[in-house]
Amino acid sequence: MGANSSSISELPENEYLKKLSGAEPISENDPFWNQLLSFSFTTPTNSADLKLLEEATISVCKSLVEKNPRTGNLGSLIKVFLSRTKELKISAECQNHLFIWQAHNALFIICCLLKVFISRMSEEELQIHFTYEEKSPGSYGTECEDLIEELLCCLIQLIVEIPLLDITYSISLEAVTTLIVFLSCQLFHKEILRESIIHKYLMHGRCLPYTSRLVKTLLYNFIRQERSPPPGTHVFQQQTDGGGLLYGIASGVATGLWTVFTLGGVGSKPAPQLEQCSPLANQSLLLLLVLANLTDSPDTPNPYRQAIMSFKNTQDNTAFSSSNPHAFQINFNSLYTALCEQQKSDQATLLLYMLLHQNGNVRTYVLARTDIENLVLPILEILYHVEERNSHHVYMALIILLILTEDDGFNRSIHEVILKNITWYAERVLTEISLGSLLILVVIRTIQYNMTRTRDKYLHTNCLAALANMSAQFRSLHQYAAQRIISLFSLLSKKHNKVLEQATQSLRGSLGSNESPLPDYAQDLNVIEEVIRMMLEIINSCLTNSLHHNPNLVYALLYKRDLFEQFRTHPSFQDIMQNIDLVISFFSSRLEQAGAELSVERVLEIIKQGAVALPKDRLRKFPELKFKYVEEEQPEEFFIPYVWSLVYNSAVALYWNPHDIQLFTMDSG
Repeated sequence: MGANSSSISELPENEYLKKLSGAEPISENDPFWNQLLSFSFTTPTNSADLKLLEEATISVCKSLVEKNPRTGNLGSLIKVFLSRTKELKISAECQNHLFIWQAHNALFIICCLLKVFISRMSEEELQIHFTYEEKSPGSYGTECEDLIEELLCCLIQLIVEIPLLDITYSISLEAVTTLIVFLSCQLFHKEILRESIIHKYLMHGRCLPYTSRLVKTLLYNFIRQERSPPPGTHVFQQQTDGGGLLYGIASGVATGLWTVFTLGGVGSKPAPQLEQCSPLANQSLLLLLVLANLTDSPDTPNPYRQAIMSFKNTQDNTAFSSSNPHAFQINFNSLYTALCEQQKSDQATLLLYMLLHQNGNVRTYVLARTDIENLVLPILEILYHVEERNSHHVYMALIILLILTEDDGFNRSIHEVILKNITWYAERVLTEISLGSLLILVVIRTIQYNMTRTRDKYLHTNCLAALANMSAQFRSLHQYAAQRIISLFSLLSKKHNKVLEQATQSLRGSLGSNESPLPDYAQDLNVIEEVIRMMLEIINSCLTNSLHHNPNLVYALLYKRDLFEQFRTHPSFQDIMQNIDLVISFFSSRLEQAGAELSVERVLEIIKQGAVALPKDRLRKFPELKFKYVEEEQPEEFFIPYVWSLVYNSAVALYWNPHDIQLFTMDSG
């Protein structure tokens, strides 16, 4: 193996890697480290490339796992990295490529080794590998813990203090990824980790003072969406030589190259989707979600979650609460823009959910925006393409809508926003429609999809809750939205009749028979009647609160008036049917007086006139429909596996061997 080698397959025989994983201890002051760390390659940006790298180096890693407790070479490598990071900030300011380049290479090796170590041993065993000193047995404890803490602190300092430049992009990305790897112990446990050495270091001690700065930096990394600089930016001018891709490096360093290679082939173009994304933004968001979902320790709440719950707008001049030392300020306008633009990814939708649910400052700001359509439209598009999304992404989008519809101001304003030519809505050409009507259409479509495919009661409940929250504020409903409301009720009615008929036939067939027990039609009937009741309440709420604003809904109601006949005397619906029956009778009478064969325009005109004449005191008042999102009692049982499934499936995450993963049970869509 030498400077002219560019093949990944040669890595197992590389003399420097073999020495690192060998039986001989290497001092942190040995010139060997300069030779080991003088390599260059295009940083992998997807799991497939990293799988190639892991498969090529697995024998080296296994050897190091076996021999490191006696050699301490991992600890020496970490100390070499720690010593080089002390001057990183100055190196960045002085454009010292060589120094940053070697520090990055050291961290890259540490990250790759850590991933293998963590997947193969407990945290207690990992501690032993973090130090080796010529001293008596039994004195590992404090020293190894200090080295782990020192490395974690160093990584956090690197993320928050090193300016993000082309030459520092790779090492910043590697620092974020290494922290994710440190926390990846969770992937290899069936149960949620509530006691973890790594968690302890990150939530206590030397790392704790950096909490707010780390959260703020990760958020800004997400906001900026900085693309990865061109390959070779962090090192000297590249040149080609034979089969390898070499770099013009000082000759004393060049002789120590253990490999020079490109993943994906020399000069290969990155995939189009990778050209458009920011690996640092993606990894920073994943790390932020992982940190925010660490379980609280017995004596202290999760400081990263506290920081996310309490940060404020840079324009907010009110004093910080003394009860939360982790609060900070961030530019809400930039954050809002990034959230609007990035909703195609699960992780961005999950971040939006967390901020709306947990940070009152963000929620207030979002609800006050006059361009709320920029946020709502991407969420509706997620729901519209429900077939292409995993169920958890759909849930997050739906819960976001539910949280937004808890606010009456939002429910009013969305009917004032007029949209033109919604190209992604394929069922019908919508040349002009209000945001509120479009929201209704998409939620109803989600309900209908769920009725025929997934049949998830939780999804039904949240869809109907969002519609119920909006119902009193329905304004100028688009005729198609009004039709879809009544069409959904028609579908539910047919389903109700079918279940009722099945129950009746099954009961008759079972009389005098001792065969298998009957299917539980009573339960099915109860569920469908609950949904029908909810739909009737939504229609009733609109009629009693804003009938004069919604002639199209009254028109659709009259057109399908026969649907409601069977529910007029049904004991479960009699009370709620009173108002609907009154409205149908009142307007039917006025239409009969106007004569036969009326045009649509004339019918709508009569409805508008009648809406003014209808005596409101004849309509029975019902309690206001208001539903609030309530998180599950043990939210970590859902969110921690969900977050780690996102890490596992991330395009720029490390390759994880699926045979080793135990917690990863979430569907990947």
